[in-house]
Amino acid sequence: MDMDRRLFNRLRSIIYENSGIALHDGKEALVCARLRKRMRVLGIEDYRDYVNRVSNDEDGAETIGLIDAISTNVTSFFREPVHFDFLGRAMSDWLKAGQKRFRFWSAACASGEEPYSIAMTLLETVKDQCVDMRILATDISTQALEKGMRGTYDEEKMSPVPPHMKSKYFDRLKSQKGVSYAVNETLAKPILFRRLNLSAIPFPMGGPMDAIFCRNVLIYFDQITRKNLLDEAFRLLKKGGYLMVGHAESLTGMISDFKPVRPSIYIKE
Repeated sequence: MDMDRRLFNRLRSIIYENSGIALHDGKEALVCARLRKRMRVLGIEDYRDYVNRVSNDEDGAETIGLIDAISTNVTSFFREPVHFDFLGRAMSDWLKAGQKRFRFWSAACASGEEPYSIAMTLLETVKDQCVDMRILATDISTQALEKGMRGTYDEEKMSPVPPHMKSKYFDRLKSQKGVSYAVNETLAKPILFRRLNLSAIPFPMGGPMDAIFCRNVLIYFDQITRKNLLDEAFRLLKKGGYLMVGHAESLTGMISDFKPVRPSIYIKE
């Protein structure tokens, strides 16, 4: 059976309450297509039966499965490269000023390409200097986090990574399926992967952060959730710290204490 309006409204209420993701009218076909894959895994044929199962999800396991199915995890290494160029220059300035402790956050890290790109940028800037550097990588999707923690990518995925970084930070693996690359210990060491719901504020971590990457995620939230998330990011950042959002996103017209540095890059003054 198809999903009727009442059933869709029940489902999107569950999704909003558990993730902050706001599904607008017109998303029924997309939701149904993604749910069918999950329902096949569970052996469920009727959308109503699936929604009832999620509604009565006592341990929260299937709610996580639902969010995994709905979440969009499109990413790539060094996506929107201007952010990494900017981060490298900022890191260089902080090092010159004598800073030794650094904290960064990839707020919607998907399958790990973003935090690994952050780490490569920072490691290339730090070189052999002794610093205390940590990168928190969070996502609401457990499937995406598992891929990130595994840290293994096929040859096509690796195409944006410069050759010298590929040889420096990855181990080349060859199998019957082809060539893949696994993150080595040097690149993995500063990164901590954790599941986090960006609509569940306040967040459990402290600050101050030097930079937060919260890219291509605000578009999935309503204005209230966006405002709360930006306020929390502002709280966590140090004075002079930076917020990076997606190039398709903007804080223009939003009530926020951030000041623009350039398109999609903001500072806490």
